[in-house]
Amino acid sequence: MVSKRLLGFWAFVDAWLLAAGILSLVMSLVWRAPNLMMNIVLSQAELTAGTVLGIILLVTFVISIFAIVQRNHVTFPLVFLNWTLILDAIAIIVVGTYIWFQTLQERNNYFKVWLSLSPDIRVQVQDKFQCCGYFTSNDSVTFAGNFCTNQTFADSLVDPNNTDAHRCVAPITSFADMTLNNIFSTVYGFMAIVIMLFLLSICVINKRYEEERFRRIDQKRGGKGFV
Repeated sequence: MVSKRLLGFWAFVDAWLLAAGILSLVMSLVWRAPNLMMNIVLSQAELTAGTVLGIILLVTFVISIFAIVQRNHVTFPLVFLNWTLILDAIAIIVVGTYIWFQTLQERNNYFKVWLSLSPDIRVQVQDKFQCCGYFTSNDSVTFAGNFCTNQTFADSLVDPNNTDAHRCVAPITSFADMTLNNIFSTVYGFMAIVIMLFLLSICVINKRYEEERFRRIDQKRGGKGFV
C-alpha cells in the first residue's frame, strides 16, 4: 500500500491546485465588476485568460480525484493526470508570459488605452489623480470635472523639470505595474503546484507498480509472501 505520508503530501498539494483554480476563476470574474482603475488596467482578453486558466486547473483537480481513488493496479488515470498537468504548465506559461509582456511597454500600451476611454472615464481619472492629459495637456485631455477645467489651468501645471508631474501617465502606469506584477507572479507561482503534483503522482504510480508486482509474485508463490 502507498504510504500514508506520500498520499497525505499528494492530497495537500492537490488541495493547493484546487485553491489556485478557484483563485484564478474568482478573481477574473470579480475584476469584471465596475472599478475605475481595474477596468482600465485589465483588458477583456486578460480576464478571459484568467477565467480559462481557472477552469483548466479545476478540471485537472476533478481528474486528480478520480485518478487517486482507483485501485493499485489501475494507474492509467494517474498517467492521464500527469499529461493534463503538462498541459496546465503550458497554459500557465502562456498566460503568465502574456501578462508579463504587458509590463514591458506600459507607458505606450496604456496611452492606447487612454485614447480609447470615454470622456467621462478620463474625467474620473483626472479628478482621482489630479492630472491633465496622459503625456501632455493636449493628448485627449477632457476639460470637465473638478480638477482639469480648462487649457489655461492645464498649461499652468507644466513642470519642465518633471514631465510626469500632473500627467495621468504616472499614476496609471504605477497602478498597472503593481497590479500586473502581482498577477503574473501569482500565475507563475501556480507552476510550483503543478510541478510538485506531477512529481508526487509519478511517485504514487511507481509505488503502485511496485506493490502490484510484488502482489503478483506473491500469488505465484501461493500467497505465502516472502520469508
